[in-house]
Amino acid sequence: MSDKAIEGQPFVRFDKVQKSYDGEILVVKNLNLDIAAGEFLTMLGPSGSGKTTCLMMLAGFEPATHGEIFLGNEPINNVPPHKRGIGMVFQNYALFPHMTVAENLAFPLQVRGMNKAEQETKVKRALDMVELGVFGNRMPAQLSGGQQQRVAVARALVFDPELVLMDEPLGALDKQLREQMQYEIKHIHESLGVTVVYVTHDQSEALTMSDRIAVFNDGIIQQLSSPSDLYERPDNSFVAQFIGENNRLDGVVTDVKGKECSVKLDSGETVTASAINIEGKGKRTTLSLRPERIEINPTGKAKRSMITAKIEELIYLGDHIRTRMSAGGSSNFIVKFPNKSGHKLLEEGKTVQVGWLAEDCRALDPIL
Repeated sequence: MSDKAIEGQPFVRFDKVQKSYDGEILVVKNLNLDIAAGEFLTMLGPSGSGKTTCLMMLAGFEPATHGEIFLGNEPINNVPPHKRGIGMVFQNYALFPHMTVAENLAFPLQVRGMNKAEQETKVKRALDMVELGVFGNRMPAQLSGGQQQRVAVARALVFDPELVLMDEPLGALDKQLREQMQYEIKHIHESLGVTVVYVTHDQSEALTMSDRIAVFNDGIIQQLSSPSDLYERPDNSFVAQFIGENNRLDGVVTDVKGKECSVKLDSGETVTASAINIEGKGKRTTLSLRPERIEINPTGKAKRSMITAKIEELIYLGDHIRTRMSAGGSSNFIVKFPNKSGHKLLEEGKTVQVGWLAEDCRALDPIL
């Protein structure tokens, strides 16, 4: 645990924080958020949702319009950025092009008045951590994009900060390198135990790396949960649509019994769903149903909702088959299933039955 962290208390705390750039429109609305020491928390959301603004306020580059931000139980609204002791990693790397890799890493240590010998020790350790030990004398322009991003991560960690902020750090990398760097940053975090606040609009990146994810929309946290909770148990329709691939079916609640409800779809069929976020009988709802939770022509006696579907498209993706259907009033109803011999019985244009368990179908607030 860090020096500033107090056991049982959050290491970073946003208390009723608001942000407006023009004095009228709030980009961040009454944010209350606690982040534990050593946690990897990702702020996830579409462009303009307020996530980067929150990071910039925490870094000290933007002032909060209202409310207080705490670091290690100390208010930091009036502390300048260079005195907050926070490491930063940006999408554009922000490396000094006229300095070698080692000089780039030594710079934050020089600013802090560290002696030469200690600088060399820390620079070597940081470069080894990102597996660039032999690249110290290279210039940034002599490195690949992935190597430059590793240097940027090493520079953010070289002075042993208690908190590291990362703003879309992998956005400029190609898909394969981006995925590799996700695991590398995750493993560095696990080995160091440093607190990381990470900003991205890429939901698969957030699911891969985070302990918890705060999903932002319109300046408000829509849900704050573990990756598995966000995916399996979204609280509302925005989260269900934003996290992972999701089937949306619209209808009206016709009956509510305990934790389940009956829903008459706009297509006329009636199905059963988990009653999660509904207004009650007679009210509209949007059902959330993950593609891999659906079975085609299911067998057995398990209680399932069943509707008729027409196969519009079969897409072979190696380890699984992605099927686009017309079903339940949607022409983009997706079913995913493992690549086994059974898929050869399916063909485009064929009519089938699709089914799912009520616990896998969530009745949420209607999308208007």
